Amino acid sequence: QVQLAESGGGAVQAGSSVRLSCAASGRTYAMAWFRQAPGKDREFVGTISFFADDTFYADSVKGRFTISRDNTKNTVDLQMNSLKPADTAVYYCAATLDEIKRGISTSGTYYDSWGPGTQVIVSS
Repeated sequence: QVQLAESGGGAVQAGSSVRLSCAASGRTYAMAWFRQAPGKDREFVGTISFFADDTFYADSVKGRFTISRDNTKNTVDLQMNSLKPADTAVYYCAATLDEIKRGISTSGTYYDSWGPGTQVIVSS
């Protein structure tokens, strides 16, 4: 099983930028970021296809967050700009491990491996 590990979380002021990274221990295909705020269900943030030719974002982050990946390093990043207190959450990286699943999906059940999460706190 491929392991995922997120990094880059922390506490920042509203309007700041944070870049999260996720490193995989092996080959992954589609990758995504999800988040879970205190007392709320996990929600989709963004996803990127294996060849990075397709991305999709939640409306709440569109225009502020950008996903990128480096298949040579098995990494995926989430650049988060213009952060808001509503972005406060634990952010999780997810990946598919089946080459059939190279395309994107907003469903958490599509992904086979998950990282432990990294906390992002945005204060006003």
